[in-house]
Amino acid sequence: MNADSPVGTGNAPLAADCADSGQKMRADARRSRARLLEAATAAFAENGADAPLDDIARRAGVGIGTLYRHFPTRVDLQAAVFRSQVKSVCDTGDELLISVTPEAAFAGWLRAMAGYLATKRGLSGALIAAVGKDSELISSCWVAMRDTADRLLTHAQEAGVLRDDISSQDLLRLVHGIAMATEHAPEDTDRLLSLLLDGLRKQLSPGRARPPGAHGTDGGRFSKGVLSTTVVRVETLARVRICCSRSSRSRGVPTRTLRM
Repeated sequence: MNADSPVGTGNAPLAADCADSGQKMRADARRSRARLLEAATAAFAENGADAPLDDIARRAGVGIGTLYRHFPTRVDLQAAVFRSQVKSVCDTGDELLISVTPEAAFAGWLRAMAGYLATKRGLSGALIAAVGKDSELISSCWVAMRDTADRLLTHAQEAGVLRDDISSQDLLRLVHGIAMATEHAPEDTDRLLSLLLDGLRKQLSPGRARPPGAHGTDGGRFSKGVLSTTVVRVETLARVRICCSRSSRSRGVPTRTLRM
C-alpha cells in the first residue's frame, strides 16, 4: 500500500465488505471461498500478483470453475486477498491494544505491518493499475490501516513511551520504506525495525523517572522482554501470520518470520 494514498476516516467499508460476502453464501461455499483466499494469499506472496489461477485452485483443493464462480476475474481475487490481508493486520492491532502494554502493542503492530508488507509482491501495484489509487478498494484499505496506526500511536504516546512529533502517516511511510529497502535483504529487517523503534522512543531527561506504563523500556531501548512477549502475542494471533498459511506449510514452502 502506498503511504501517500488518499486518506479518510473509518474502516467500516472494509469490515462490511468481508461480512457481506460471508453472510450471503452457504456454509460449503464459504469454506471454498476461504480456502481459495488462503491459497491465493500464499501464491501471491510466493510468485507475485500474476501467480497462475489454476495453481491457486489446486492448492485450495477445488476446480478452476469453483474459483471463477467466486472470483470471476483475477482482479476480483486480488482485491479480495488485499482486503483480507489489510483487515487481518488491523484486527491484530486492535487485539494488541487490549492485550499487552502500550509499548508492546506498538512494537508488535510494527512487526505485523512489516510482515504484511513483505508478502505483497506487487499486489497493491497491480490493483492500483487495475482500479486506480482513488478507488474505493485502495482508499478504504488505506483508511483502515491509517486509523489503526493512529490508535496504536496515540495509545503509546499517551503512555509516555513514544515521542509526540510523529504522525501515523510518518509511521506508515517509515515501515513501508524499510520493507522496500529489505526486499532483497530480509535479514536486515529486524535490525532496521529495532533502529526505528529506538528513534521513535521518547527521550527522557537524565534522572527523570519513567512515566507510568513505560516499565517495558530498558536503558532507553525497547527491552527484549517487551519484544519477546510481543512476538509470542502476535504469533498467537493467527491472523497476522499472513505468509504462513496452511497451504504454504503443506507444500514445504519456507516462510519469512520477522523478529525484533
